[in-house]
This record gives sequence, C-alpha cells and structure tokens, in this order.
Amino acid sequence: MFAVEDIRFSYHARREVLKGVTFCLEKGEILCLLGSNGTGKTTLLRCLLGFSKPQHGSVSIDGRDVSAMRVGKRARYLAYVPQSSELAFPYQAKEVVLMGRVSHLAVGAAHAAADKQAALDAMERLQIAHLASRRYQELSGGEKQMVLVARALAQEAQLLVMDEPTANLDYHNQVKILVAIKHLAQQGLGILMTSHYPDHAFLACSKVALMREGRIVALGAPDDVVTSESLTALYNTPVHVARADMGGFSIKTCIPLLDEALSLSALEEEDTNPTQKGSTV
Repeated sequence: MFAVEDIRFSYHARREVLKGVTFCLEKGEILCLLGSNGTGKTTLLRCLLGFSKPQHGSVSIDGRDVSAMRVGKRARYLAYVPQSSELAFPYQAKEVVLMGRVSHLAVGAAHAAADKQAALDAMERLQIAHLASRRYQELSGGEKQMVLVARALAQEAQLLVMDEPTANLDYHNQVKILVAIKHLAQQGLGILMTSHYPDHAFLACSKVALMREGRIVALGAPDDVVTSESLTALYNTPVHVARADMGGFSIKTCIPLLDEALSLSALEEEDTNPTQKGSTV
C-alpha cells in the first residue's frame, strides 16, 4: 500500500538529512520508527506527508506518487496525528473531529449531515463519544490525543502517520492509545508511528525500523530487530532486552542498564578531562 523508495533530503547542500530511506507498509500493519533525537525522523515524516519534497526517491500509495497529488486528494490517503495541538478558539471536541472532513468538502461548502455522522462514528470507534460536547482545551492530555486520532479517522484515510502518539501521557493514557492503535490496524488501517519507547515495538507493532544518522539501519519484526545489541548501538547507551514470562503469556521488555551507563559516562569524562596526577599547586 505505502512504499518509500530511496528517499534523500537535504536542507542545505552540504548536509544530507535523509540518506536513502527505503521501506514499505501494508494495510493492517503497524510500523514503529525508533531513533534518537536529531536522526531525521521528523524530516522523514514531512517528506511522507508531502510537506517537504525529497531531492531523490519517491513516496507512493497504491502506486500513486504522493508529491504529485493535490492536497485534498492526498488527505484521502494519508492522515496525520501530531504529538499535540493547542487550539486558540474554544472548539468542542466534536468540532475538532469534524475538521477531518475538510478534504471531503467542495470549495465553499458547509459540512453536511453525512460529515457530522462520520465525525461521530470516528469518536464512537475510539469510545470517546461522551466527550463530543466538551471543550477541547478542557480535556486531559490523553483525551486530547484520542480526539486528534478521531479527527484523522474522520478523514477516512488509508494510512495514519502518528508522531510520538504517547508523548507526554501518563501510563494509563499511553496504554489506551496503544490499544486504540492495535484496534485500528485490526480494522485494516496501515499505521506508521514514531516513538521514544522501544517497548512499544513489542506491545503494539508488527514491524520496526531503526533509524540512525538519516538511514534505516534495521527493518523487520520486533523480535528480530529490537535486541540488546541493536538498541545499545542505536541510543549509544547500554540496554538489555529481556523476556518476561507470566503464566502462559510472554513478552519482551527493554531495560536500561543504569550502572553500566554511569560507568561509561565516567570513563568518557575521564577521557575528555584527564587527571593531572602528581601536579602541584
């Protein structure tokens, strides 16, 4: 459904941010993009959504070039869920979700009953219809994020691109968002999400891409890609991937090795500022 082929992008001629990124995503799959800050994840999302045009390579959906699509047409295929959104006006939650129907409107047309029903259906799919009349600004962080997901669903796009959907959420709301993502994939949507939590790859995703310095350095199933060695190299900090068995249920989890990280930090500091033994004052 969604194919990214050898994407290269530079903001300046001398600094290439994306260096030949290639991957694909099918309907019903959840691809988790992992990588440290500054590695090019946000730039990649901008290229995928058509906000930035790559200097080389292509992004296509069902064989159609995303960059050649008009904005309204592109919105029928791709929906974007940001980390957060602060709105200046006191919109109700249902009005925010209804914004997802803009791509279905003719120029100058008002929302029809079918659009309002589509927005309500999106909220019901996420079990947040009870928030419909609440002011968006008055919602909790988790509720706001669910409303943004519902807005994307109201677009009736085939692919959701989610930028750190659990960022700044408490544990309960992180779980709610991950459960919603899994349900949407089971209903046939393709989902690309970025995350700073490697555990999310095991909890919710069918594929994982590790990104470092503008390149995809590993791509595949979570069990194959997310390992102690790969995460340690990716984040430049000691990480151990362990398996937890709970009475017939087994899952992997990622554990940062704080003592080892502290030792490495001390050694790096010592290398940077060598002690002058035997010096006198």
